[in-house]
Amino acid sequence: MNRILEKIFKLKVHRTTIKTEILAGLVTFMTMAYIIIVNPAILQRAGIPIGPSMVATIIAAFFGTILMAFYANRPFAIAPYMGENAFIAFTVVGVLGYSWQTALGAVFIGGVIFTLLTVFKLRGWLANAIPLGLKYSFAAGIGLFLTFIGLNETGIVCLGVPGAPVHLGKVTSTPVLLSIFCFVLISALMIKKIKGSIIIGILATTFLSFIFGVAEVPSRWISSPPSLAPIFLKIDFLGALKWGFVPIILTLFIMDFVDTIGTLIGVSARAGFLDKQGNLSEIEKPMLADALATIVGSLVGTTTTGTYIESAAGIEEGGRTGLSSLIVALLFLSSLFFVPFLTAIPSLAYGPVLIIVGLLMLESITKINFSDYTESIPAFVVIILMSFTYNIGVGITGGFVLYPFFKIVAGRYKEIHSAMWILTGMSLLFFIFYPYG
Repeated sequence: MNRILEKIFKLKVHRTTIKTEILAGLVTFMTMAYIIIVNPAILQRAGIPIGPSMVATIIAAFFGTILMAFYANRPFAIAPYMGENAFIAFTVVGVLGYSWQTALGAVFIGGVIFTLLTVFKLRGWLANAIPLGLKYSFAAGIGLFLTFIGLNETGIVCLGVPGAPVHLGKVTSTPVLLSIFCFVLISALMIKKIKGSIIIGILATTFLSFIFGVAEVPSRWISSPPSLAPIFLKIDFLGALKWGFVPIILTLFIMDFVDTIGTLIGVSARAGFLDKQGNLSEIEKPMLADALATIVGSLVGTTTTGTYIESAAGIEEGGRTGLSSLIVALLFLSSLFFVPFLTAIPSLAYGPVLIIVGLLMLESITKINFSDYTESIPAFVVIILMSFTYNIGVGITGGFVLYPFFKIVAGRYKEIHSAMWILTGMSLLFFIFYPYG
């Protein structure tokens, strides 16, 4: 078995071990298992039944991640995107009044377009045109984005106070204290260089949350998966081809494009996968995995699927190959029967992990040339917009718009890659069609 895994995943080349990859896969899965519950809960607002939607979420995540493991050999996990699911549920269906079947038709079309662009290596060409400073800003911005999510999930930071967008949570409450304990425990274990520090922190905090009664112990550990029949192959392809649906397809396309590029480059920068030019070798492989997963996802009944930023948690645990992705994929598949157990892990146990990963991803900010304002200002905009708009795509597109503008102002337009103009044009369209409000 060791020889087979070595041959498939090239563990020695990537200086990793089977044990490390398994731990990394467990950590990645634990930090993103929430999608099994959250995605169906959001899509329920669009009229998609929650039981079948949960099955569709798991199937899409399994398919994309298993493809990432064996085809791309990267430690990246794939699942339905947050943001795109809300756009479908609250805007396309809730505001514009389209059916969820037509919305899934648009997702299917977007997946086909992505697949074609990837096969013809156009997505890779566009990704490699992104300036090095912007690429490093993706990692830093995603780091702060993850940190903000973690702070909110743990209750350390709360939203919705009159006169202030955020405020300090009740740090004396038991859930917040347990979150702080988890953060301190994982940090201490990392300082001591103890392997599995993240998963130890998650499990220990989950156990304590059961003891203190702030998380409910599941009444059962195993359950049969609901039927997928009500949503399987229910897409309205022809309805999504109508002219009035073009802005929706364009918005979904750009959101997925920038989210995927930002995530792939951001987590790859942290993992040390980028070359001296800041490019990810064979980037088309992970891109094709997420494109095909989007097609499959739409057919089984869920929204746009892509690489997850929570993969950074597994990378911090040492994941370097597709073996960790294989573990994530298998855990997703097994979750069809263990949903009660997996959903018992509270946000106060995985939220601190996102905060720590955010800290580690900030390291890439030191590689940005802050003495050159044509480089630093667009990078800064990427970072702050990702964090303060709670949207990775908004941050990336903001940087794409400003980078060529400031290069022209400085009389250095020759430094702009020809493909960058395409990204700038797409970004401008993104802001024109973005569902504000």
